[in-house]
Amino acid sequence: MVILGIDTSLRSTGYGVLETRGSSMASLEHGNIPNGRDARVSECLVAIRAKVSELVAKWSPDVVSVEKVIYGKNANTMMVLGEARGAVIVAAAEAGLPIYEYEPRRVKMSVCGNGMAEKGQVQRMVKTLLALPELPQNDAADALALAICHAHAKTLIAGRDNQV
Repeated sequence: MVILGIDTSLRSTGYGVLETRGSSMASLEHGNIPNGRDARVSECLVAIRAKVSELVAKWSPDVVSVEKVIYGKNANTMMVLGEARGAVIVAAAEAGLPIYEYEPRRVKMSVCGNGMAEKGQVQRMVKTLLALPELPQNDAADALALAICHAHAKTLIAGRDNQV
């Protein structure tokens, strides 16, 4: 199974393409989609959608795993995050891919065994679990963690309850 994990953000969306074979997992590609701070929101959304579409075309994932939107104090930040997430969902949906969402605590629990793990812990565990030569960038590590979470959860999914 090939899983595309996406950690959405307007300025630095992380992505990770994970291949699973039985209980083994390997990163096929990971990185981030950088958008300059001076880029308009619309330009950022186009870049995010284009890169996700490119990754889908290149790797033919079976599924996409995204972070579930959680409560935030700043309404504007939450709206922008929702827009970035929408660009990812549209790209995946256009390709006919199933999209699953996971809460941040569940992702951290799946990767680190602690739902309150910090970013550095997630990075180190992703590096270890996937035998990466170096620590992945924060956003890429989070995206790979989303893919790992889905790999762990796929046997537990009883229906479409966490599918977007």
